[in-house]
Amino acid sequence: MNEQSPERAAPPRRNHDEMRVYGINACLALFAQRPHDLRKVYLLESRIAQLKTVLAWCVQKKLGYRVVGNADLDKLTASQHHEGVCFEARRRTPMALTALLQRLAPHKNALLAWLDGVGNPHNFGAVLRSAANFGVDGVLLSGDAALAESGAALRVAEGGAEAVAMARIAPGEDAFGALRNAGFAIAACVPREGEALFASRLPSRLVFALGAEGEGLSRGLIDRADLHLTIPGSGAVESLNVSASAAVLFGEYWRQRHAAATRPPRR
Repeated sequence: MNEQSPERAAPPRRNHDEMRVYGINACLALFAQRPHDLRKVYLLESRIAQLKTVLAWCVQKKLGYRVVGNADLDKLTASQHHEGVCFEARRRTPMALTALLQRLAPHKNALLAWLDGVGNPHNFGAVLRSAANFGVDGVLLSGDAALAESGAALRVAEGGAEAVAMARIAPGEDAFGALRNAGFAIAACVPREGEALFASRLPSRLVFALGAEGEGLSRGLIDRADLHLTIPGSGAVESLNVSASAAVLFGEYWRQRHAAATRPPRR
């Protein structure tokens, strides 16, 4: 049902299975990939033209939408970076690791990213954006998968969250065994004393393991990894943050797998 109110909208009670997604690209990507998960739309009047297809869907499916003020969206999203739109939508629960591995064709190139304790939603969103750009096949989350439910992360991902599969590694699960059985090598990304990334021939089926901000990778993960990679640099800073590191790593894997196929012919 169409609702319009110039007054401040009180945040409605949400079901546990729903979350708020905001940011124009994040919302449009969600609608493009899984419109049936949409539950309600809040938007500024200035966004009506850009979201007319979404609003038509709401009318067709008898979903509510409300034109609100900027202050209302600030409150609904707990952010000033909502870009004039907020969706209430069903959560996309991360799949099991085994389910993700079953989706991947055996013996084909495949790239995964294992995020070990990464807790900053903005860094996580930036990782997803880079993962989408470079065609990463999946992102693995250790333990708590709360990051996958963060509206801030989805906004920063600029739609990338809808293009990248996410899987949760369950407590006690033998992730190393499952990944190796599927033909993957695990590369621990360390700030120093690893093999220089740009001098390495990366395996065709590879997992980049990236650590939390500050703490880095857990010792156990580093010790069990098949290889250790370091991104070279000037040494002016100790290391890149996790999202910048991920972009460099994904880009180098892409270059090694695709450079020959995309290189223009010599004149």
